[in-house]
Amino acid sequence: MKPIEFKGFNKILAKDQPQYQPLPVLWEADGRVTSCWKLSLKERLKVLFGGKLWLSQLTFNQKLQPQLPLVDDPIIIN
Repeated sequence: MKPIEFKGFNKILAKDQPQYQPLPVLWEADGRVTSCWKLSLKERLKVLFGGKLWLSQLTFNQKLQPQLPLVDDPIIIN
């Protein structure tokens, strides 16, 4: 699975941090940050037949932020 650029992204997080993958995001004024991830064929088959998606978040021992995994594009572009 890898983060990908998408229509409407306006920022790339961690682009100068070699320990992380660059993360294209749409960063909105209300604080919502949306990213898009591309699954490999093997990953798509695992989700299709296993029905599970795991989400792991690095908090660095800070408060956990709300998460909202989606399968539909949440971005409305006029």
